[in-house]
Amino acid sequence: MSLEAVFYKAFRGIRVDKAAFDPYMPRLTSPAPCRRRNLRIVPMMKTTASLKPAEVEKKWIVIDAENAVVGRLASFIAMRLRGKHRPDYTPHVDCGDFVVVVNADKVKFTGKKLTDKVYYWHTGHPGGIKERTAEKILGGKFPERILEKAVERMLPKESPLARKQMTHLRIYTSAEHPHAAQNPETIAFAEMNAKNVRSA
Repeated sequence: MSLEAVFYKAFRGIRVDKAAFDPYMPRLTSPAPCRRRNLRIVPMMKTTASLKPAEVEKKWIVIDAENAVVGRLASFIAMRLRGKHRPDYTPHVDCGDFVVVVNADKVKFTGKKLTDKVYYWHTGHPGGIKERTAEKILGGKFPERILEKAVERMLPKESPLARKQMTHLRIYTSAEHPHAAQNPETIAFAEMNAKNVRSA
């Protein structure tokens, strides 16, 4: 039985640095080469328990999308929906917040995306490919679909959890919303970074 196996058997639950068994590998704590008899034993780190669904406390936040850049706003919303802003973030648990967006029809695109970005969909019939630019959608009947589609594409694909988290996103084209009873917290998205908004 090797010396490494003996120490792993003797110190169960304690991680032994494998570099300490190599006599030619220098130790991190000493410039001298490591000896087999001079082992460096490191206690194992305790893994924190995963967040349980019953322990999640969801918040309600309100974001004003007026003059906000679509991509930057969508990435911030996707982060809050997934709960990645939390220190106890658990990937398989719905630990995100409820997000309410107002003035969604006043979002901005950078560069030439307003006229050059094209959204495609298919009717299901042969040759039924359709297209529409971002400018036409923003000026149409459902301008909130621009932001909704941007957030949806930043969440995990074909995921039941992502579909559930998308139901926690409420987008409105006006400055009013019917969620005052939830006492939502207002997020100053425009003040977080100067690049978050565009005036033109």
